[in-house]
Amino acid sequence: MKRHIPGLNTESTNADDFLEGMFLVCVDHANYRWHPQKPCFLIRFAVIEPEEFRSRRISGRLYCTPKALWRLNWFLRDFGYDTDLLGRDEVDEKALVGLKGVIRTSRKTLAGRSFLNLDGFAPSTEWESLSQDHDKGIRGEKGNSDDLQLHTD
Repeated sequence: MKRHIPGLNTESTNADDFLEGMFLVCVDHANYRWHPQKPCFLIRFAVIEPEEFRSRRISGRLYCTPKALWRLNWFLRDFGYDTDLLGRDEVDEKALVGLKGVIRTSRKTLAGRSFLNLDGFAPSTEWESLSQDHDKGIRGEKGNSDDLQLHTD
């Protein structure tokens, strides 16, 4: 069966699809993807703040390789994941849905393809202070590299 899909053959730039900056988000969906070299969690965030991006979604990957576990751990701790499950090295996809926190995103281009990076995380309780200090970097513009102070604690 043939289907007519208007605009399918037009080349589009996805520059407008990437939100860059800091956002207060809620985990909307999480799915584990097994891969021999790079297993990961595909996570879709629903933007809560800033208000003008409330209807938007941000998707990203958190890899589960030994070298990348520190980032997954950082995400889980800052978003308030269950410490008992974390202590047993368990991640429940259903328990991720609804968690809130702050993310910082940026766009990277490699070999002509654009990717959205999840650069940093913070607890949702820090949103007010972060958003007041860095209001200009949140508006979908490329933010300053000092927008979100990363911490390992």
